[in-house]
Amino acid sequence: MPLNGAKQCVGEDQPSDSESSRFSESMASLSDYESSRQSFTSDSSSKSSSPASTSPPRVVTFDEVMATARNLSNMTLAHEIAVNENFQLKQDALPENSLAGRVKNIVHKAFWDVLESELNAEPPEYEHAIKLFEEIREILLSFLTPGANRLRNQICEVLDTDLIRQQAEHGAVDIRGLAAYIINMMGKLCAPVRDDDVRELKATGDVVEGLRQIFHVLDLMMMDMANFTIRNLRPHLQRQLVEYERTKFQEILEETPSALDQTTEWIKESVNEELLSLSETALTPRAENSSMPNLSPRLVLNNSYLKLLQWDYQKKDLPETLMTDGARLQELTEKLNQLKIIACLSLITNNMVGALTEGLPELANRLKRISAVLLEGMSKETFNLKEALNSIGVQTCVEVNKALAERGLPTLTAEVQANLVGQFLSLKEENNPIWSLIDKRIQLYMKSLLSLPSPPRSMPPIPGGLAVIQQELEVLGAQYANIVNLNIQVYGPFYANILRKLLFSEEAGVKADASLPTN
Repeated sequence: MPLNGAKQCVGEDQPSDSESSRFSESMASLSDYESSRQSFTSDSSSKSSSPASTSPPRVVTFDEVMATARNLSNMTLAHEIAVNENFQLKQDALPENSLAGRVKNIVHKAFWDVLESELNAEPPEYEHAIKLFEEIREILLSFLTPGANRLRNQICEVLDTDLIRQQAEHGAVDIRGLAAYIINMMGKLCAPVRDDDVRELKATGDVVEGLRQIFHVLDLMMMDMANFTIRNLRPHLQRQLVEYERTKFQEILEETPSALDQTTEWIKESVNEELLSLSETALTPRAENSSMPNLSPRLVLNNSYLKLLQWDYQKKDLPETLMTDGARLQELTEKLNQLKIIACLSLITNNMVGALTEGLPELANRLKRISAVLLEGMSKETFNLKEALNSIGVQTCVEVNKALAERGLPTLTAEVQANLVGQFLSLKEENNPIWSLIDKRIQLYMKSLLSLPSPPRSMPPIPGGLAVIQQELEVLGAQYANIVNLNIQVYGPFYANILRKLLFSEEAGVKADASLPTN
């Protein structure tokens, strides 16, 4: 029984093909830069998104702070609903031994004890019970669709608090009958997952306990209704997300002009790196009178996005424009680091004993599973990487020797085993060459993903040495590309304004330096 046909309340139209054109709109400013570098001389960028300003800081009022917080909260919630298919609301469960949990239990018990004493008094007091029935009536009415007039009239008639109050004055209130009607109506309106809860309500003999359980199940039903509404809202929100999120962020900028400071520094770091790579050419005598090489804004942005894969999420703040995806990016980075180590371990194993284990794909898969299990939770501060690598090395030797013995071949010598374990342990050292090699190849693969159209027609080829993690890497790569592409659609105009300021300023500086004599 799907919430009394509540699906009729919200349509489920699928996004139209025309929505894909939003990308070109959001990136128009970046495209202008690619085609005409004179656009940097214009002053069309918004004042609030300028990375530098000579005006004194504006005093922000408390109301403006609260308005910004509300906009950020709404924007974050909308973003999460749209991009997270598994998003749903859940009831907060306070720990039983916590202070808040104990206070909540004491207050609730006191309330129901007072109600029980009033109903058992001579004569009974019904005022609190009538207020509860009034609240229950409003909750039941909130579950109805706009066209459910018959049920609406019936609920209002049976739970008419004025009538119940008159009956109470004459001692003719049927509390059990009202509770039975409520339970019956809940059975008609609830989702199938709550059928067992409603059946348990019917078996409750005590009136006060029955009312308490009714409110508990009603809370669950309201949560079900909210999640049902979210599921139906998601397609509509996905179509409007780019415009909605951009508008909300613009409102935040208007209230908090410094809301792009971290984003500006994030992009500026990539601009400086790209300009540094061009400086040697720009400073040569033959290049003194030549024009500056073009610096693609998309290239700068892609390099900025690649930095997120090596971000220290515990110690470094994310750019403001990526905070709504912070948890997803952190989880993706942690999984990617685990895959890097698995690829390194596989490469070391193949280099040392690959000739002996050639033709045993099941062994490689088994070693990969062992490594994944022992590396689980490696992002936690309490994780001991050295101990995990040692355990993987020992287990790898055991599995390889077992496979060799099954083929009638001599097992690994103690020296080879010690060397293999030592190579595994060396991955923990800084600037390990194998780690650096795998890291560069993964970065190259992710960079190639960002160069593909959205959505890509096919995945780019996997670089050498990463075949063992190909399936997982492609999944993570697709998730990463989706995050980046949506982020560019939403915040492209803000990035364009920042790039105008940064690139125009930095290029002027480089040209001035180029005119200086070199040693």
